[in-house]
Amino acid sequence: MAPSAPSIWADLADRIRAWGAELGFGAVGFADLDVAQAAERLNAWLAQGRHGDMGYLKRHAALRGAPAQLQPGALRVISVRLDYRPRADDDDWVAREQARLEQPGAAVVSIYARGRDYHKVLRGRLRALARRISGAVQRPPYRAYCDSAPLLEVELARKAGIGWRGKHTLLLTREAGSMFFLGELLTDLPLPPDSPRSEHCGSCTSCITICPTRAITAPYQLDARRCISYLTIEHLGAIPEELRPLMGNRIYGCDDCQLACPWNRYARRAGVPDFDVRNGLDGAGLIALFAWTAEQFAQRLEGSPILRIGHERWLRNIAVALGNAPATPEVVSALQNRWDHPSALVREHVGWALRRHGQS
Repeated sequence: MAPSAPSIWADLADRIRAWGAELGFGAVGFADLDVAQAAERLNAWLAQGRHGDMGYLKRHAALRGAPAQLQPGALRVISVRLDYRPRADDDDWVAREQARLEQPGAAVVSIYARGRDYHKVLRGRLRALARRISGAVQRPPYRAYCDSAPLLEVELARKAGIGWRGKHTLLLTREAGSMFFLGELLTDLPLPPDSPRSEHCGSCTSCITICPTRAITAPYQLDARRCISYLTIEHLGAIPEELRPLMGNRIYGCDDCQLACPWNRYARRAGVPDFDVRNGLDGAGLIALFAWTAEQFAQRLEGSPILRIGHERWLRNIAVALGNAPATPEVVSALQNRWDHPSALVREHVGWALRRHGQS
């Protein structure tokens, strides 16, 4: 397809949206690649050290502010939204999730991580979209990005009209809340950019007040070092002792700020089967998951995003949750069974949990 009148590109944009809908995307938008202001905010955040162990954010900070460097000649981003609420969810899903946080012995895994690894799912569908576009314009396929390159994904999606940045720093939409993944294609096609949406958080601070560890320090300000998602997934070492009691029974990620957000009353169920719950992770118990061997962990969580933290940190996280659970004989016995684990990291967290239950 040779460059032509603007109407040609507007027509192609409409076709791309239609193809995206066929591939299960909840929204498709287009934007230019100017993210200079967001890059300045990122650099200020990094200077404060709020990224914790996530050194890769600092290493590639300059590239995040210049996305065109990832793909020479790129003019636009094609940003997509993929909803991930399990298809079997009922209308009372928020109340049910909040209730599990109060259930003794329940193991709470973030909703997004209960099914297939979203990186693979989203990247595969983005590649399919790229092939359709490439066939239409007679150019090589475009590279698909999904949390896999130094891109300011939320900012690009905001500029593309997918949603606005909420006070919890996640992207929000009026029609789908924030329970979705983002992905991108960078392209040299001069597609007409969409307009950013207006913000609709108003005076609401529910996401800030609900955060168990006070990781959201102010509207649009997150200290990752205190965030339970960071502590259970990205953090490599010992979890700070002062934060452990605040983690409750959350063993992988945390959805509290999203569950408290009024806009997530409209969060949509996934349009694809990949995010259906596996291994009963929406109702699993701490003791049962703590008993998994390294082999069972690898086998049962094959294809899951949880696999990336490894068995050692899996046990570390569950040991903290067991330390916060009622001191039943079963809980104490489960911890004692891991007392001599080969990992010093696991042993330290098991010892802390046992001391919480009056065991020396």
